[in-house]
Amino acid sequence: MIEDKVDISKFQDEVKPIDIKYYLIKYSRYWPLYVTSIFLGLIITFLFHRYSVEEYEVQGSILIKQNSSPEMKILDRSNIFSGSYRLENDILLLTSKNLAAEALKDLNFNVTYYASTNIKEVELYDQSPIYVEVDPEFPQMEMGEITFTMVSEDEFVLTKEESGFFDFLNAKAAGPVDEAILNRTFRFGEQIVSDKSKFTIHKVKNIKPKDKLSFVVHNTMNIIDEYSRAIVVRPINSYGTVLQVTMVTKVVEKGRDYVNALMDSYIEYNLKEKNQMTENTLSFLDEQLYIVEDSLKAVERRMLNFKVQNKLMDINSEFGGVLGNMQTLEDQIQTIDFQLQYYKSLQTYLIEKGKDYSDILAPSLVGIDDGLLNSLVSNLIAVSLNRRSLLSVVNETHPNVKELDDQISKLRENIFENINNLVQNTENRKNQALAKLEQEDNEFAKLPKAESDFMGLSREFKLRENLYNYLLEKRAEAGIAKASNISDNSVLDYARMGSLIFPKKAQNYGLAFGLGLFIPLGFLLIYHYLNNKIVDQVQLKNVLRIPLLGTIGYSTKETNLLVQDHPKSMVTESFRSLRSALFYIESEKACKKILITSSVSGEGKTFVSINLASAMALSGKKTLLIGLDLRRPKISEYLGVKSETGLSNYLIGKAERDEIIVNTAFDNLSVVPSGPIPPNPAELLLKDKMTEFLNSLDEDFDVIVMDTPPIGLVSETMDLMRFSDINLYIVRQDYTHKRYLLMINDLYANDQVDNIYAVFNGLKAGVDVYDFGGYNYGYGYNYSYMKRNEYTGTYYDQEDRKEGAQWLKKFLAKFRV
Repeated sequence: MIEDKVDISKFQDEVKPIDIKYYLIKYSRYWPLYVTSIFLGLIITFLFHRYSVEEYEVQGSILIKQNSSPEMKILDRSNIFSGSYRLENDILLLTSKNLAAEALKDLNFNVTYYASTNIKEVELYDQSPIYVEVDPEFPQMEMGEITFTMVSEDEFVLTKEESGFFDFLNAKAAGPVDEAILNRTFRFGEQIVSDKSKFTIHKVKNIKPKDKLSFVVHNTMNIIDEYSRAIVVRPINSYGTVLQVTMVTKVVEKGRDYVNALMDSYIEYNLKEKNQMTENTLSFLDEQLYIVEDSLKAVERRMLNFKVQNKLMDINSEFGGVLGNMQTLEDQIQTIDFQLQYYKSLQTYLIEKGKDYSDILAPSLVGIDDGLLNSLVSNLIAVSLNRRSLLSVVNETHPNVKELDDQISKLRENIFENINNLVQNTENRKNQALAKLEQEDNEFAKLPKAESDFMGLSREFKLRENLYNYLLEKRAEAGIAKASNISDNSVLDYARMGSLIFPKKAQNYGLAFGLGLFIPLGFLLIYHYLNNKIVDQVQLKNVLRIPLLGTIGYSTKETNLLVQDHPKSMVTESFRSLRSALFYIESEKACKKILITSSVSGEGKTFVSINLASAMALSGKKTLLIGLDLRRPKISEYLGVKSETGLSNYLIGKAERDEIIVNTAFDNLSVVPSGPIPPNPAELLLKDKMTEFLNSLDEDFDVIVMDTPPIGLVSETMDLMRFSDINLYIVRQDYTHKRYLLMINDLYANDQVDNIYAVFNGLKAGVDVYDFGGYNYGYGYNYSYMKRNEYTGTYYDQEDRKEGAQWLKKFLAKFRV
């Protein structure tokens, strides 16, 4: 007998360590569920990969060369000590719609071709056996998918693609179709014309009759918008000037061609902007040449006419030196006038233009070798070109545009100041040359009149001729500069191969495996967390504060008299183990009174009472089973005895003691039925006659088993415990709720019940092996054996089972909680 009771407060305050082994064994039992879930996940992933359209990433790279002069850094103080190059403008330009339009000019992307397979629909691109030539001048209607069906060797018919359920999620299947061209037979090379469409279909490869494919005609603006948004441009690293151009595409060849065409268009755009200055110079020189050529021809005709009229053959060489000096001075004055004309035109250009100075002529291109002015104008042109490129993708309120406007304002002010100084100095040089020319002209006036007039014409001719030759030389230099001009940027790597980015097969299979494992595990964790029923011995001992005396296995037999009818079954052996434990407790008692109760009805207290009494009787002990549950008596029904006369009759004085004690068909086992159901069972059990009855049984019986009502539902069970030596509290696996145990814990903690022990009933085969280990202890030993134990052999009776359903029961047993 236990003298010291367990301190409940210690149980409540004690922090128990997490038993990892318990949880591993608990959840590893569900391996068939994990395997099934993982298998389904892998199958779904395989089907997803099989029927999804792959997406690839193609990449190319462009080298952006730095071309920032020292003068620019002086004017822009923020860049004096910075060697980095701003790539934002180039990134915006590469993603602009204008550049996308240039790249798409040479690509036939306005028509997409598809071929249907048994698995999925794929885009043919350059593998299409037909080519649809769309008239770019015609206001083409953007159509949905059109089916092309070959009729004969040179004829075909166009029909409408029938939309399926999944086509509503596909953009290519959307859109109207020109009904006027449908269900008609056409020939290759024949122009297909209607009010909404105009195109021609050509045969590129051999195609068999009845073969089908489909095509979609796109709107040009939609294609430009789509491809401009599909491009992603970013620097490869933070300290370099290499841009990586990336595009995601479903056809590697198509994406590769577009990325390469876009990079080529960017290089051409950069070269075109760079040649713009040279083209402006050529245009200016051509205009000046046209004017000078006309005046030169006019002077030449006048000289010829003058010589014919005056019959002049040669000129006196006496004044040859004077004439040469005058010619040199006039050339100087002509050059000075040309410079002044450029300076003044530059002033006018700067005043009239707003903020775009990309069309300005550089001084070096027209023969003006002023280093500072050349540098300032070149920088102004470069900044203006950058501004114009930036405005093709952003508006004027963008911060980068405002920054360039500030640079342009500073450059413009410096150029104005420099031009004013140059104009003043040039005019001074012109006045000095004019003064010297006047002196030489006075000397030349001493010639005879005819010769003097001819000399004047000759001077004018030579002046025009020299200017004409000068302009021709400059034009030739500008033409050579344009022909030899190259872009500042270059393509570093063209797009060649694509890498698969969707679906990511290895990642998806890994994800499917992980989800297949953790989803059922998560559901099990949630289920066990929300499940308020006792499912195993470990959980029971964590919740219940009274000692656990033994476990009773789950019986699949159809009889309740398991110990008597199946003495070799495993469940019968568990009752023998419980019997041994009970003999150990209160061993000094000549007659043991064992009270059996539970929290609620259905936990198996009557089943345990009958079989425990049978086990006691089989051991040779004279055993009496008393049905004290006067509200819902079941013992008579289970044992097959009459219940017309029973304990209730005795308690009300209508029967004697020996009349209610009924011998059963089993040796050493007697029973006292409950009798008719009385209206006041609690009051009957409190009568002195009940005490008298129990006391009278001590001499006649060795063991008295009392089957009582559930302690959690009625009050008389607490009163009956004063007659018992040992109290057994039945807890049934996967039936008893945790909250039911709060009452018995409180009664035990408050010393309201004595000598009470728990019995875990209905333990099913297939539960955690861990439950049968060292956790099953109490006052006595409970030897529970498993069916899979190799040491059991055929010692125990085999459970009745249907052979056909053997595999199903084994499988379901894995999932028992």
